[in-house]
Amino acid sequence: MERAVAAAAGEEEKGDGRFRASEHQHARYNPLRDDWVLVSAHRVKRPWQGQLEKPPPEDVPRWDPNNPLCPGATRANGEMNPQYEGTFVFPNDFPALQPDAPEPGKSDHPLFQAAAARGVCKVMCFHPWSDLTLPLMSLSEIRAVIDTWAELAAELGASYPWVQIFENKGAMMGCSNPHPHCQVWASSFLPNEARLEDQTQRQHLNQHGVPMLLEYAEQEAERKERLVVENADWLVVVPYWATWPYQTLLLPRRHVCRLQDLHEGERDSLASIMQRLLTKYDNLFEVSFPYSMGWHGAPTGPYLDEDCGHWQLHAHYYPPLLRSATVRKFMVGYEMLAQAQRDLTPEQAAERLRSLPEVHYKQGQDVVMGSGGASS
Repeated sequence: MERAVAAAAGEEEKGDGRFRASEHQHARYNPLRDDWVLVSAHRVKRPWQGQLEKPPPEDVPRWDPNNPLCPGATRANGEMNPQYEGTFVFPNDFPALQPDAPEPGKSDHPLFQAAAARGVCKVMCFHPWSDLTLPLMSLSEIRAVIDTWAELAAELGASYPWVQIFENKGAMMGCSNPHPHCQVWASSFLPNEARLEDQTQRQHLNQHGVPMLLEYAEQEAERKERLVVENADWLVVVPYWATWPYQTLLLPRRHVCRLQDLHEGERDSLASIMQRLLTKYDNLFEVSFPYSMGWHGAPTGPYLDEDCGHWQLHAHYYPPLLRSATVRKFMVGYEMLAQAQRDLTPEQAAERLRSLPEVHYKQGQDVVMGSGGASS
């Protein structure tokens, strides 16, 4: 089934009874999650009378003494932030995980099981200015973010099996503060997504003798129909199995297991490709593009002594917008009760992103000129 769909994914010739991915519904397999997504590209033509989202504010103040993420501001726990000038990391004042949580005790029935869950949660500010986002930062500033990510992954990964770095950007994705920041949660257990990706990647290596996402990156670099941006060390694709409308997957070209394993040149080129991708995202609807993103790499802690060669480092970007800055994709109904469904093909999404300029639509405004950002 997958081969037939893959062969026809870019087929646009018209003819009676001929399958065209851009017109006919079909299912695609996601080998990373071992599940399927329903592709119904014809549905994007339907009229929309549903909810309209409020676009993000364009008048975010550069510094606000009442914003707990700003330099010099006082946070909810009474601590004052330093006058930081680069990245700034601090313990989450309302952590979902704590290092000293007690054991839940033994279960009295197999249907009512509980397990220990310990860890630490940190917040990381990307920049001292609240009116900047990653695509409007300079390459050196983005590189500083990458270096801090790698430092946290190594530091927390020395003792914890999983370190999840993630950014929720925009109120649409539940972000309550416009200041550029992300979160880092380290846990004493492998979360569901990590366990699933560990299993599928291990199985693929055992069956095919090559890491799944290394082979996948090579295939996408050759096929090019889902490619968005690329450079010597990285490529970004709308994955063949994408669920969200403009979902992307950021992949290194060489086999690398963890963020902290990237060498200097790869970190520089990562900063560049992130800026290019996120600029295209913002340019799509000329809005600060909302998304949830996060890094996945080989487990750490006790796994550092194990062979994790089946893993390949990668970042997922999950943006919700579908038709415009105010119309989003909802994962409800069929998606919650049956399986994921998307309204345009990954090839259509990739082509649209690929065709967008790599100069940010805000370039030249004071928010960019004042920071020296938006370097190319």
